[in-house]
Amino acid sequence: MQSATRIELFLARKAIAFQTLDLLPATTLETAVSAAGQSLSTVITGTVLIDSKGALMVTHRLHGEVNLAAVYRLTGRQMQVLTERQVARLFDDCDSGFLPPLGAAYDLPMLADSQVDDLPQAIFTSGSNCRLLVLEGRGLRLALAGARKGPLATELAPDVSTSQLTLDEIAARLQKLYRLPPMPALAFRILELTAKPEATAKQLAEVIELDPSMTAQLLRYARSALFGYRGQINSVQDAVARVLGFERVAHVAMGIAAVKSFDVPREGPLGVDQFWRHSLYCAFLSAGLARRCGAESGMAYMCGLLHNFGLLLIGHLFPAEYARLSELRDAEPEASMQQLEQEIFGGADQSMMAVGHGTIGGVLHRLWNLPGPVIKAAAMHQCGEYSGEHQLYVNAVMLANALLKDIGIGDEFVPDDTDALAARLGLKQSDLEQARGEIAYVADDLDAMAAALS
Repeated sequence: MQSATRIELFLARKAIAFQTLDLLPATTLETAVSAAGQSLSTVITGTVLIDSKGALMVTHRLHGEVNLAAVYRLTGRQMQVLTERQVARLFDDCDSGFLPPLGAAYDLPMLADSQVDDLPQAIFTSGSNCRLLVLEGRGLRLALAGARKGPLATELAPDVSTSQLTLDEIAARLQKLYRLPPMPALAFRILELTAKPEATAKQLAEVIELDPSMTAQLLRYARSALFGYRGQINSVQDAVARVLGFERVAHVAMGIAAVKSFDVPREGPLGVDQFWRHSLYCAFLSAGLARRCGAESGMAYMCGLLHNFGLLLIGHLFPAEYARLSELRDAEPEASMQQLEQEIFGGADQSMMAVGHGTIGGVLHRLWNLPGPVIKAAAMHQCGEYSGEHQLYVNAVMLANALLKDIGIGDEFVPDDTDALAARLGLKQSDLEQARGEIAYVADDLDAMAAALS
């Protein structure tokens, strides 16, 4: 499609001159800008926030992320970032991932980060994956007329040896340096099915049953006491229709298929056995926390289940270093994983891997075209603080991991401020106690499920 109709009408109504940059359809805004031969430093984007009073848009530079505390100081409103699905409904004339930063065109109140107002020129998406718009400084200020302005966005913290690089740019470098595994064909077919609203349990079962070992794993999973189903489960279709549901089966099956891409030892603190145990606990907790926040529990489950794939990728590419990392994890429980990964991979030959397994996992999920919340949860779960796109899902995974540290589950044992993490999600101490109780109640069943999937 060309520019979103409302953007064209908005600019025409204000008599704002603009240039168009037409290109082949791109998968992300970053790749579109690169394909057009433009600098990312002048690109602006928008983040939509919401609270009980309604939604608004913050316009900011591409490499900035909205600081919700700064928004509160300016507006007095405690706001959250809209989910990807909510944004898609609100901007129904735009391609996915190509959100125009002019909220006024959609009758949304606007805020603008101070740095945007100083730009001599701005590039942004028109709402289409094949057209960018360029505004000179005066036109940009006219387009943002009426927006309240302030220091609302913070620059992304620079990663080791990757200052100013986006996730796409890190991915491009990693692909040149290392052979990254493609998404397995079976996992890709399952992902395709999840994107089709009309897909049926029978279609999903037919795909999964192409792999007998996966079928057996899923049936053992569905028969777990955790789900409390007393009848017979004789097929994957039974598991979908009677016990787990389409979404849960698809996510677990995709995880099983994807793990087979990596040659990583089963044993040890970072082995596949512990990976599954950590992932299932985190998925269970993330889904419950998201449900309390009114978010999509199925998406949160997927975020928790797949957030640690970066560790598997590092183990697959560097088995000797991974074994050393595992030894250090055992020997230095007081050290963070980021410290240990920097120690192992900080040399000149492997410095790209020192960005941390979170970023590496985000890169892999981006290359595999997984949903935006899954990419962000993987890429950002090692960060102490995060506010920005898909914030709720990232913070749900962070809080789940923080609670799991208390019972010795996971790869990271440096304590977190669980109260602060809970506050970001709008949760209370009673919510945390309830979550801890739920984990204690189902721990034996989750351990049995992890054993079935290992």
